[in-house]
Amino acid sequence: MAEMLTLEAFEEASEKVREVTQETKLVESPSFSAQCGNRVWLKPENMQRTGAYKVRGAYYKISTLTPEELSRGIITASAGNHAQGVAFAATRAGARSVVVMPETTPLIKVERTKGYGAEVVLHGDVYDEACDYALELAEREGLTFIHPFNDPTVATGQGTIAMEIVQELPLVDTILVPVGGGGLACGVATFAKLHNPKIRVVGVEPEGAPSLTAALEAGSPVRLPTANTIADGTAVLEMGDQVFPYLRDNLDDVMTVPDDELVVAFLDMVENHKMIVENSGLLTVAALKHLPAEGKRVVSILSGGNMDVITMSSVVQHGLIMRDRIFTVSVLLPDRPGMLVRVAQAVAEQNGNVIKLEHNQFVSTNRNAAVELRVTIEAFGSDHKAQIVGALEAAGFSPTLVQTSL
Repeated sequence: MAEMLTLEAFEEASEKVREVTQETKLVESPSFSAQCGNRVWLKPENMQRTGAYKVRGAYYKISTLTPEELSRGIITASAGNHAQGVAFAATRAGARSVVVMPETTPLIKVERTKGYGAEVVLHGDVYDEACDYALELAEREGLTFIHPFNDPTVATGQGTIAMEIVQELPLVDTILVPVGGGGLACGVATFAKLHNPKIRVVGVEPEGAPSLTAALEAGSPVRLPTANTIADGTAVLEMGDQVFPYLRDNLDDVMTVPDDELVVAFLDMVENHKMIVENSGLLTVAALKHLPAEGKRVVSILSGGNMDVITMSSVVQHGLIMRDRIFTVSVLLPDRPGMLVRVAQAVAEQNGNVIKLEHNQFVSTNRNAAVELRVTIEAFGSDHKAQIVGALEAAGFSPTLVQTSL
């Protein structure tokens, strides 16, 4: 086997992973290009086999194991995507696989991991706690442990993404890559700089789990006190010490983005590209608007698409509210016939769509003086919302914006 993280190693890994990966051709995005002032392409690893890029590193790593290591069985820890990659690759190699996942892992990832042939153990609230337990089990049962990110061999497999990007878009200026534990970013940044040092590689991590930012400030990986983010695939308390030197040397910049921006990015992705991308995969999409508008060729890596329907529903609802496409107003009005019609007419004249009404007759002891009507309305956006609120005011009501609950 070639030494890891060299051009020769990346070429070897590319040949190997091609046995199982699906083509994820770049998708040019006119909508995101217009938003950020650069030419944007998406690398849709959400369409990859097992629903994420992780199958690359897992398959390549397992292909390098000895028959004795395979015979002992394989164990790993993962928030979901690496789990599926390992389960798939181990089953293909005829090996037993055990995966320890945080108890907070979305059900879809748990079930799919089982579907690929793994034995799933749920333990801990975050990846790091699951990993500690997986290491205990590996020692106790003699299993071969495969780290999801802190392994140069795994990182080399992930770096095959960058090889495909430069083959398809040789003049790429910037690659945006999500960062959790650092394996994907390590492989992508290292290959990009080996291939062409002029390619700018920017790591993007969630504001609530900035493990790389903390490591860069400290000079080495440090353990965060908490990892609080909806981007569960990148909710890592401490990044890998084996991949950190490569990130330090090869990443040009690191950005953090808040969860609210991931919610908006999900809506944009669904409406403009008809694709489901999980929150960690949307980090690079949210980062697009933070880049200088310079007309550069930018590739945003969408790392995965394994998202359960309940989470999707929550993200969509919150996104619509954040975009002012759904909002709620409270109006106080006398409890007399015809008052509700006047409210509905004011909304209808502005082409607003009422989706929920709550009529509270007990907001005041004097019902004749005032009852409360809460109206949840669908709008086209902020300007339309303002028009509807203005129409209610013009009709003699005093609408108050209140928190929307769907």
